[in-house]
Amino acid sequence: MSRIGKKPVPVPQGVTVDLAGETLSVKGPKGQLSMSVVDEVDLSYANDEIVVKPRNQSKRARSMWGMQRTLVENLVKGVTEGFTRELEITGVGYRAAVKGNELNLQLGYSHDINFPIPEGIEVKCPEPTKVVVSGIDKQQVGQVAAKIREFRKPEPYKGKGVKYAGEYIFRKEGKKK
Repeated sequence: MSRIGKKPVPVPQGVTVDLAGETLSVKGPKGQLSMSVVDEVDLSYANDEIVVKPRNQSKRARSMWGMQRTLVENLVKGVTEGFTRELEITGVGYRAAVKGNELNLQLGYSHDINFPIPEGIEVKCPEPTKVVVSGIDKQQVGQVAAKIREFRKPEPYKGKGVKYAGEYIFRKEGKKK
């Protein structure tokens, strides 16, 4: 039994839910998101709650139960609050700036990296060494943050590179004489 799947997803005030067949659409103050639900799971909407239940007791249905409930919760949270991911840039001369619809990164290469910001994602640089990625789709926010981090992953000797805020970088000792 899925402990996560048993909990109903509360729908806050100001959010409208449309359940049409296998498609769930959620509309809120920040925007609109939709997803298609797998066949092994049933959704029902009543009393400002979305309840997810497996159709049968097969292994696949039970494994999809908790995941689909979490995806539904991410839709509801995305259209009400949104998601953010913070990145920190460490290194001498490493910096970032938003110029128009591009993120300009200087990460120690011989050239600047101009990363086009996808639609539906907002990127801010409150400081030259901080990048804040935000949006309503959790998967897209995480994917954009991962792509930015991929340009220069943190290295274990000095810790230079792009890392997530709060990420621990395992440090290695340098060579000895």
